[in-house]
Amino acid sequence: MNGAKSASFRRLFDQIGPVDTVGIEERVAKYTTRSIKKAAKLWGLKAAVTMVDLTTLEGKDTPGKVASLCRKAMHPSDDPAVPRVAAVCVYPAMVRAARKELGTESKVRIASVATAFPSGQAPLSTRLAEVRAAVNDGADEIDMVINRGAFLSGEFSEVQDEIVAVRETCGAATLKVILEVSELETYDKIRAASFLAMEVLRPGDFIKTSTGKTNLNATLGNNQVMLEAIRDFYLATGIPIAMKPAGGIRTAKQALQFLIAVKETLGDAWLNNRRYRFGASSLLNDLLRQIEKERTGAYQAPYYFSEAAESY
Repeated sequence: MNGAKSASFRRLFDQIGPVDTVGIEERVAKYTTRSIKKAAKLWGLKAAVTMVDLTTLEGKDTPGKVASLCRKAMHPSDDPAVPRVAAVCVYPAMVRAARKELGTESKVRIASVATAFPSGQAPLSTRLAEVRAAVNDGADEIDMVINRGAFLSGEFSEVQDEIVAVRETCGAATLKVILEVSELETYDKIRAASFLAMEVLRPGDFIKTSTGKTNLNATLGNNQVMLEAIRDFYLATGIPIAMKPAGGIRTAKQALQFLIAVKETLGDAWLNNRRYRFGASSLLNDLLRQIEKERTGAYQAPYYFSEAAESY
C-alpha cells in the first residue's frame, strides 16, 4: 500500500511540477517589506473589507447572533464610504436565520460550511444531505472540506469524485473547497491537492486554505503555493479559479501583504471578492480602525467598533 501511495504521488508531482520551497519563502518574505501609502493604502483597506467572509461557527450560535452578524455585514461602519463585506458564513442550521435577516435582494452572500465541517468524517450521503439542506434554506455558497484521509492515501479519484458530488448538489451555489493545509504536510502536497480540486471545479469556484480549526491556518507561504497553482492552472486551461485564505489573518497589515501577493502573482483581475476572499472575521475591525486612521489621522479604540464573530 505504501509503495502504491508513493507511486501515485510521484506521478502527480511529475504531472504538475514540484514546489521550489526556498523560492516560495524568499518571495513571500519580500511581500512583508512592501510599503503602501496614502490613496493606495486606503484603496487596499477598503478592498479587503469587501473580501471578508464575516463568520460565526460556534456551538452557541443563535438566530439573534446571526441576525446581528448580518447587520454588521451590510453596514460595517457608520461611515457610508466603507463598503459592505462579501458574505456571512454560518453553519447550515443558521442559514435560514441569515436569509431572513438579509432578505433576497441583499448583495451580501450567505456562505455555509458543510460536509461535516471541519473533519469531514461522515458518510458521503450525510455530507451531501447537509449541503442540500443549506442550499435549500438559502445558501449562496458552500464551503466543503476535502477527504484528507483519501488524499494522503493516494486515492485521488475518490477525492475528486466527492468534490464532483458536492458540486452537483450545490446547484447554482458557489463551491469553496477547503484543503486543510496543516494536515497536508508539504508544499508539494498543497499544490497537488489544489490541482486535484481545480480540475473538477467550475470557473469562479474557490480553493481555500483552512477550516481555521487547526493550529496552522493561512500563511503567506501556503497562500503563495495555492496562488501559483491557480496561475499555472489558468495559463494551461483558461479557467479562473478563486482563492480564499482562512484563519490567522487578524490585522490590516497582514491583509495588505496577502493582497500584494495576489497582485504580483495573479494580477488585478483577482483583486475583487469574486476571485479572492478572507476567511477572517476578526480582521474586519482592524481594517475599520485603519480606514478611520487614514480618514481622520487618529486611531479609534478597538471597542469603538462592534465585535465581530471569531475568525476561522
